[in-house]
This record gives sequence, C-alpha cells and structure tokens, in this order.
Amino acid sequence: MLEKLGQGIRGTLQKVAKALFVDEKLIDALIKDIQRALLASDVNVQLVFDLSKRIKERAKAETAKGLTKKEQLINIVYEELTAFLGGDGKELKVESKPFKILLVGLYGSGKTTASGKLAKYFTKRGKKTAILGLDTMRPAAMDQIQQTVKGTGIRALIDQDSKDPVAIYKNYEDAVNKHDVAIIDTAGRDALSDDLIDEISKIKEAVDPDEIFLVMSADIGQTAKKQADAFHDHCGITGVIITKMDGTARGGGALSACAATDAPVHFLGVGEKIDDLEVFDAKRFVGRLLGMGDLASLVEKAQGAVTEEDAKDMEKRLLKGEFNLLDLYNQMEAMNKMGTLGNLVEMIPGMGQLKLPKDAINVQEGKLVQWKRAMDSMTKKELEEPDVIDSNRVKRIATGSGVKQDDIRGLIKQYKQSKKMVKLLKGDVNPEKLLKKLKHQYKG
Repeated sequence: MLEKLGQGIRGTLQKVAKALFVDEKLIDALIKDIQRALLASDVNVQLVFDLSKRIKERAKAETAKGLTKKEQLINIVYEELTAFLGGDGKELKVESKPFKILLVGLYGSGKTTASGKLAKYFTKRGKKTAILGLDTMRPAAMDQIQQTVKGTGIRALIDQDSKDPVAIYKNYEDAVNKHDVAIIDTAGRDALSDDLIDEISKIKEAVDPDEIFLVMSADIGQTAKKQADAFHDHCGITGVIITKMDGTARGGGALSACAATDAPVHFLGVGEKIDDLEVFDAKRFVGRLLGMGDLASLVEKAQGAVTEEDAKDMEKRLLKGEFNLLDLYNQMEAMNKMGTLGNLVEMIPGMGQLKLPKDAINVQEGKLVQWKRAMDSMTKKELEEPDVIDSNRVKRIATGSGVKQDDIRGLIKQYKQSKKMVKLLKGDVNPEKLLKKLKHQYKG
C-alpha cells in the first residue's frame, strides 16, 4: 500500500534521526524529499506545496517542552501528514433503520465489488444487510451482486428486467425497510455527465440516503481531486471508498484529493476477497506509512479471523503442550483471513522500517498455500498424529495434492519446530528460565 511513498518518507526521517543537529538546510532537504515522494505518488501539486509550507512554518517555531528538535520535526511530519489525509475523520455510525448508503462513481471504479465488501462489513457486526442493485446500465451488474452475496447471509434485491432505477427502488422499498443496513449500488459513466448527475439526483430524492459514498479507484492519479470536487458539488457525497489499494497504483492522488474536500475516506479496498475492506484511519495509516505499525488494525483483523471460543480452546491445548497439524492448519486458516503476510508485517511496530525482501514474503505466502493444499489431502489420523507420516505417506499426499514431496517434508519440519516450541513454553512463567531455554533452543 503506497509502498514507494512510505519508503521515501521513512528514508527522509532516518536522515533526520542521524543528523547531528537540525538547521534550516536540513529542514529544506526534508521538505524537498517529502515533496518528491508525494508527487511520485500522484498527489496534487498544489496540495503538496500547501503541506510543505505548513511543515516549514511549524519547523521554524520554538521546540515544544519535553521534545528535542529532531523529535519535534518528526512529530510535525506525522501530524501534518495525518491532517493532510483527513485527520480524525468522521466516524460512521448506524443510527437509523434502515441505514441507507448510496454508492456513486464512474465506470470501472469498483462500485459493485465495494457494495459486497461493505455489506459483509456490516453483516460481521451483527447487522441484517441487503444490497439493492440500481445499476441498469451494465448488464452483468445484477449477476455480479448475486454472485457476491452467495453464501454470505446478505440479501440481494435485484431486477433483471426494469431499466428504471427509481422504479426498482420503490418496488423493493418495503424489503429495504426490513433490514438494518441497505447498500445501494448505482450505475456509472465514463465521466460525470449531465445524464449521470440527473440519474443520481432522482435516485437520491427517492432513496433519501443516510450516506452517499463516492467509490474511487486508487489508480485515478491526479485527476482524483477534480473528480472528488465534481461529485461533491453535484451529489453531496459524505464519504469515500478507495478501491484497488492492493495493486500497483500509487494511490496518493485519491487519498489526498478526498481529504481536500469535506468528504472523508471511510474505507479502503485492499484485495479481491469480500473481507478485504479496511476502515481508513489517517493516524493509523500514517503510522504504517512511517513504519510505526498499526497494532489496532492487527488486533481487529485477528478478532475477525479467530473467534474468542477458538482462541480459548487453542490456549488450553497449548498450556497442556498439545499441538498437531490440525492446530497448525487452523492457524494458517486464520492467517489467510487476516490478509497477506506483507500487509500484516506493515502493521507490526518497527517491522515497516525493516527492508524485508519482498521475494521472501511472497515465498512464505506461497508456502502457506502449498501446505494448506497438502493438508487437505491428509487423513484425519495424519493431521492428528503427524509422526505417522513416513516416506510412503508423503508420496501419497504429494500425488493427491499436487504438492512436491520436498514441500510436504518442509511442512512436517515446520510442525516439529512449532511443537518443540510449544513444549518449551509449556508452564514456564519464570522469565529468566524461559530466556535461557529460548537461547539454548536457538543455539540447538
């Protein structure tokens, strides 16, 4: 996520940390580096200059009590970037029933995909949710909604025949009213044309939504500000969802453009799965950008991936020193729900500053996929008692799963190492003894 921007700004702050003293020359160099990083990430030129001016003015002020000049400079960058990307933002509160969210945007922005992710977000929080399809321009839109909600408990309200979005809404209005939250998908155009404005205005009047979210793709570049301003002026948008943040797009344009309007970014689409939607928080985001981590998001992901009951059950088993491939399998399942290893590493404080080889992270993710496939071809006995897996069983599992025998042996090796560690930690509450054991284990 904005990898180059993060690397650029982190590199700049490391220069500040290593400098002998802070003077005007260092401040100017810092600002130029930040400007280069932001412009390379498609942030609007005028917004970059405005930000630079604020950082420079604050950097010349007297040092705050309790801070060194270096600490103050780094803190100013953190605070200004946070304010630049929306500051404290606006909390999304579901206070009415039904709580109606109208999604608007251009073709290709990912509105229909975002409607599914948003619906899943509310469903996971105990809200009875429906998606109402009002995109009558794109033939596949209704089918996509049906496919998206399959097996999720989310209701799809669609009409394959009508071409009048307002008529469709009125037909389904009673059904909408029976839900806690209704996500309303609308049609897009290649540009914000008069007919699109007219259509959205009519839908808005009929629906009377609680929120109007502009769905914007991260790859939109510097035209993002113009698009955000135009939608805001004509449609009165109250928030933004930025999609495709997991791709190669630089994304800075979309983020900063929205902050320049009165419509805060509420969510980021960070993957292809229906659960790949993150609540946007400028403070957390800048923390990750600067390599400070984001433990709050990591905890939220973990809570969404593992139930409290499962966590307690695992804790009891580990305290007894019990650990088998089923436990490893469950951990891997939870990890898969939490997202890619690359994203998880970003959230751990300090890890974002380490220059971890991207290839190494990708290889590890590939291993998890292979190991999971191998486990799917194992018998219950092999999963519960991995020690029974001999060379013949390895050969059979490899044939059944399509996974190389060496990779299966690697899985068994990982299991044995994990089991050894569980036994090592079992019942150890004395930190000194535990440290000695870990040191001995590491040497061994």
